[in-house]
Amino acid sequence: MVIERAQLVEEIRAVLQEVKDPEIPSISIVELGMLDTVEVEGTKARIQAKPTFVGCPALDIIKKNIVNAVIGLEGIDEVEVKYVYDPPWTTDSISEGGKEKLKVYGIAPPPSEHTPGEPWHIDCPYCGSTYTTMENIFGPTACRSILYCRSCKNPFEAMKPVANI
Repeated sequence: MVIERAQLVEEIRAVLQEVKDPEIPSISIVELGMLDTVEVEGTKARIQAKPTFVGCPALDIIKKNIVNAVIGLEGIDEVEVKYVYDPPWTTDSISEGGKEKLKVYGIAPPPSEHTPGEPWHIDCPYCGSTYTTMENIFGPTACRSILYCRSCKNPFEAMKPVANI
């Protein structure tokens, strides 16, 4: 019974690899580091996830997509998704594979182990140049900024670093 439950938890984690961030469809919520815990009790799955930002407008969509992905698994009749805030999500939670997928999508990943208040260095996701400039700290979403690469002449977005203070 314990082995079956552990196997079901692994199946849930695997299927959640297919649940993408609605704003960045190249990366899953698992790669973003949003998945916190997965528990199974009987036929009910309890999933805890960390929002990247409290006011993220995609949270309801992500919750619905998690439920839809997991409810289709054999042995699961009910899915509960809860967002947790302690400890908070940080950009260091993004997997290395997730950072590569951000680059492929044209978004520079955040720097690792960023110290709040310190300037952050961003390389161009297209050509890798360090010759970039911040065009606007406010990007299309709360978690991104707009930059420009002076080497390849492309504008691009960068994910803002979020560190645990």
